[in-house]
Amino acid sequence: MLALDLLANGLIYGCFYALMAVGLAMIFGVLKVVNFAHGEFFMIGAYTYVLVSLKLGVPPWLALPGAAIAGALLGWLVERLLMRPLYAGYASWGFMKDEYAVVVTFGLSLLLINLVDKIVGPYSFRGPPLIDVGRFALGPVMLTGQKAIAAVIAIALMIALALFIKRSVWGLQIQAVAQNRLGASLAGIDATSTTSLIFIVSGMLAALSGALLAPLVNPSPDIGAFPAVKSYVIVVLGGMGSIWGAMIAALILGVSEAFFSVYVSYDYRDAFGLFILVAVLLLRPQGLLGEKGREV
Repeated sequence: MLALDLLANGLIYGCFYALMAVGLAMIFGVLKVVNFAHGEFFMIGAYTYVLVSLKLGVPPWLALPGAAIAGALLGWLVERLLMRPLYAGYASWGFMKDEYAVVVTFGLSLLLINLVDKIVGPYSFRGPPLIDVGRFALGPVMLTGQKAIAAVIAIALMIALALFIKRSVWGLQIQAVAQNRLGASLAGIDATSTTSLIFIVSGMLAALSGALLAPLVNPSPDIGAFPAVKSYVIVVLGGMGSIWGAMIAALILGVSEAFFSVYVSYDYRDAFGLFILVAVLLLRPQGLLGEKGREV
């Protein structure tokens, strides 16, 4: 029974990790750079959910779309003001592309953390649950109402994202730009708008991940640090730039952490992902799906 509990909880947290990681994988798939401010999308989503619901008295179910909007807006601003120089031709101040992305996104991360710390304060808040149901048994597995409903929403979002990428015109354009930006432009696809859309979706998913976890953790200005690190691990494990690889790797990491925390050490649970990262880089640097698995 313990093993089933650990498996279920690991898969649930894997779904939350997937929401974070797929956005990071999409950005890398198109721009070939890592967004070091990705954890702050998570943090903004968590704080938006908590503050809108607690301070403004908005019902949690309405605060959740507010967090998504905040994440999408932040993603659009980051792309429009900071990342567009990478491919618009006017980032020629002696920086190479990778160095520019590292400096800008890392600086943005520090800026957002300190802004929230000064405006809201360093104190942590816990958001209200989406559903006021305590622990209950789902067959042999024990769950809380918040964890169960958050998992259902996360799974629904992953299914919606998969359908969006595979079936929609915008999703096909994202795949085309990821595979060959110049070729997609020559075919009449607006690569700039497509890249902006990727940042909007990435920010929205990361913010929703933070909002869904806000009732389970205590959001603080630096809460995005560990989710961001785990997202980097997942992207490397799944294959750089692969959405499907990121989804699979997120579930693997979630389940592995659950078993590791019980059978090895809970204190080193968050460090377990780093062990996986080192092992993957040494044994299979291309990740689970590698280049063949990359569609975005």
